[in-house]
Formats: sequence, structure tokens, C-alpha cells
Amino acid sequence: MSTFDALDRRLILALIEDPRAQIAELAQRLGIARNTVQSRLRRLERTEALRHGGREVNLEALGYDVVAFMTLEVVHRELDAVVAGLRRIPAILEAHEISGRGDIWCRLAATDTHGLQAALRSVLRLRGVIRSETVLALHAHIPYRADQILRESTSMGGPGEGTAP
Repeated sequence: MSTFDALDRRLILALIEDPRAQIAELAQRLGIARNTVQSRLRRLERTEALRHGGREVNLEALGYDVVAFMTLEVVHRELDAVVAGLRRIPAILEAHEISGRGDIWCRLAATDTHGLQAALRSVLRLRGVIRSETVLALHAHIPYRADQILRESTSMGGPGEGTAP
């Protein structure tokens, strides 16, 4: 694993906040030279911390290589409060209201199992959470992707195409 410093993380955050930002804008925003931005971006892409031209952040390359999926059962009248609480936990990457067993599904990331345990405890302290089930991700065989479904819909006509407004 490569070592990334606070400036690397600030640069990545700036790109997340404004993915279309140009080198000069990033340099001005971060208070550094354009050459520094360019060399840092090249290194982040070379080490795969940034993928697809800087549009995708690879948390594993940044040291967040413990990924877990958590299913929560919640008191339904507390659902909004639980979701608000989940938003305040940095380790929660995404949360979805689901059907079937459980009410909310979350994806979490941490640098180690201690960080994961701290995040899980934070979730369990939320008022309205009844119980949880957590599983660790061992390997991503198919990482998040949107290109396949878009290619398919392009070749067949996208959703809603051919219907009257």
C-alpha cells in the first residue's frame, strides 16, 4: 500500500466535491502549485487510488480495505432518525431501505477491524435500531459498475423509449 498524506486526501476530496475541476482551480483551492496538483494526480492514478481518469476513488488503495455489509432492523416510526444517524457515521458509504429481511442495508468501509467495530457500535447506539447482521466482504468479483446496463439499454433503446409522454 502506498502512503498518502493529508494533501492527497484534500485533493481527492476536492475532486469529489467538483469532479470537473481543472488543474488550475484545484491548485488555487488547495493553495499549491499547478505542477504539484499534476504530479499528485498522476501518482494517485498510477497507484490506482483514483481510477477512470479521477472519477472513481479506490478506498482500498487509500487503506480502507475492510468492507462490510450490514442489514438493520429498525423501529419503523424511527426510520428517518436512524437514517439521519447513519449519515453522521463516516464509515457508512451507502444505505438503502430494503424489502425482505431487515429494513436498511448499509455498506461500510474501515482501515481495520477495530475501525469497523467502532462504526458498528455507533450504528447500534442509534435510537430505533433493533438488531443488525453484519458480513465481511472478502473479495469484490464485480465492483460497482454502470457501463454494462447503459450499453445494454443503448442497444435495446433505453427505459421509457418508444412510449408516449
